[in-house]
Amino acid sequence: MFGGIDPSKMQGMMKKLGIKQEVIDSSKVTIDKVDGTKIVINAPQVVRVIMQGQESFQITGDALEVDDQELGISEEDIVSVMEKTGKSRGEVVNALEENDGDLAEAILSLS
Repeated sequence: MFGGIDPSKMQGMMKKLGIKQEVIDSSKVTIDKVDGTKIVINAPQVVRVIMQGQESFQITGDALEVDDQELGISEEDIVSVMEKTGKSRGEVVNALEENDGDLAEAILSLS
């Protein structure tokens, strides 16, 4: 890790400094950008760090920037689910992603 320091000793030093780390098991991390594109990080290693009351996340993995069409979600599907559920675009896109593009499952999960 740092210059040959034993990871357990490093963890102990961090604890003394009031720094807490927690590994979060995850299969994918998606960041929704303001411009409508997404950063998708597959096979991520996610660590939550809490220091002096501030929470931050360290994410490493294979990152790819995509738009909704590249994720295999059509605009028609998004609009259709939005109309049926009354949910926002972001909620609908997330539901469609989580349900592998299955409209019926996405609608049920949002209801």
